[in-house]
Amino acid sequence: MLARLSIRDIVLIERLDIEFSRGLAVLTGETGAGKSILLDAFALALGGRGDAGLVRHGAEQGQVTAMFDVPKGHPAAGILAENGLDDTGEMILRRVQLADGRTRAFINDQAISVQTLKAVGAALVEIHGQHDERALVDASTHRQLLDAFAGHEKDVAALEALWDIRRTANADLDEHRAGMERAAREADYLRHASQELKTLAPKEGEETELAGRRTTMMQGEKIATDLREAQEAIGGSHSPVASLSAAVRRLERRAANAPALIEPAVKAIDIAINALEEADQHLNAALAATDFDPAELERIEERLFALRAASRKYSTPVDLLAALAAQYAGDVALIDAGADQLKKLEATAAEADKRYATAAAKLSAARTKAAEKLNKAVNAELAPLKLERAKFMTQVESNAAAPGPQGIDRVEFWVQTNPGTKPGPMMKVASGGELSRFLLALKVVLADRGSAPTLVFDEIDTGVGGAVADAIGSRLARLAGKVQVMAVTHAPQVAARASQHLLISKDALDKGKRVATRVNALAADHRREEIARMLAGAEITAEARAAAERLLRAAS
Repeated sequence: MLARLSIRDIVLIERLDIEFSRGLAVLTGETGAGKSILLDAFALALGGRGDAGLVRHGAEQGQVTAMFDVPKGHPAAGILAENGLDDTGEMILRRVQLADGRTRAFINDQAISVQTLKAVGAALVEIHGQHDERALVDASTHRQLLDAFAGHEKDVAALEALWDIRRTANADLDEHRAGMERAAREADYLRHASQELKTLAPKEGEETELAGRRTTMMQGEKIATDLREAQEAIGGSHSPVASLSAAVRRLERRAANAPALIEPAVKAIDIAINALEEADQHLNAALAATDFDPAELERIEERLFALRAASRKYSTPVDLLAALAAQYAGDVALIDAGADQLKKLEATAAEADKRYATAAAKLSAARTKAAEKLNKAVNAELAPLKLERAKFMTQVESNAAAPGPQGIDRVEFWVQTNPGTKPGPMMKVASGGELSRFLLALKVVLADRGSAPTLVFDEIDTGVGGAVADAIGSRLARLAGKVQVMAVTHAPQVAARASQHLLISKDALDKGKRVATRVNALAADHRREEIARMLAGAEITAEARAAAERLLRAAS
């Protein structure tokens, strides 16, 4: 899953590239070699809290890049889609830490928020140890983990669908009931107002149209007198057309005697007569246009008065009276026909409640049975981890009065570390070393269900040795058959189980003026030597090398 971790200019690290293989990878090295710095850098790439102290002295910024091969359909790909990011199959998480404390986050070289980086990182990697919040300890995830163990995903999805149906049905019922109650309180007023507005029958835009027609009529009445006077002067009894026509006839009789003198004058008078006749036509048309029925103007004014009176009465613009009328009519309809609709909605909501409650109760019973199986499986892992007197238990508390999309159950992992002691939540009851082993047992049982595809265990073997360390190594190797596992360890028994062994060391540079952390993948001989060092300490003896060889052969 994790292809490479690349680190630049982080404390004690100038440049570091680590290639990871599938299976179990262990990181070993002497105390102070830089294992914690590596994990801090890895956590930074996954969206962890930034810290200016991580930047190497003298550098302006440091950066960490983690590259993953992500299969299609993985939840991390869904997070990318939700944030409008491209999914190319390879996911490159990069975090830049500036020396002034600011950070920048990128996925596939696209700038993103730290919250998005953290969400993607949580879907890809779980770090169990001092460098992480320990996802398994978060009680809010326990129900999901139990469902993943039992294979309840389809049942939970079906229940979520029933929850949505139930919520919609009850929302419709509440809305209808509230409308009926509101309408009932104002029934008399609503009936009167609805009938009054129905009789008025206002239309949207009607006021503007009527006001325009009224203005046109009133303006036409004012100019009609002037139009009639002009028409009388041009085409009435005082019209010059008749005398001009007579004058033309007289001139035409004399035209033969002096054509050059008479014809221009006759032509000009003809043009004048034609212009006067055209003007008379325009005036007649204008008078016809200004002609209106006074009764129609009265009707328009009465309609405008009625609309504006209703607008004042109902404190609503005239153009919104039609919508108000529809609203009041709907409220009256609720009163008249709401009871029947209420019964239908109540029946629909009751049926939705029943279907949800039945499915939730069935899922709750299945969770209780699954919890017993999970308890048995986890407890079977505890004895080899030197927790033979401890007990793991899954608390399933059902409350039908507090339903939710995933059911009526609250699930939390509890432990009892010794007989007779009071059990309680795993995080509160178990000590640090016990908690790590409980988490390992739980992870082995859950395997790749409800888990990120890459798991990191930070010194899970602290304070144990011998058979217990061997049991931890065995379980980490089993877990690595399902998911990718990385473990920081001081236990040779764990290191011997690895499919990849990385040695963390600190080298002196510039004649001892500064130091740098190095990570090297160990081949067979060097690996045996490192395990021998872990067994013997500072001086590696032949017995230690032989013991290391036996551990490697036993683990192969």
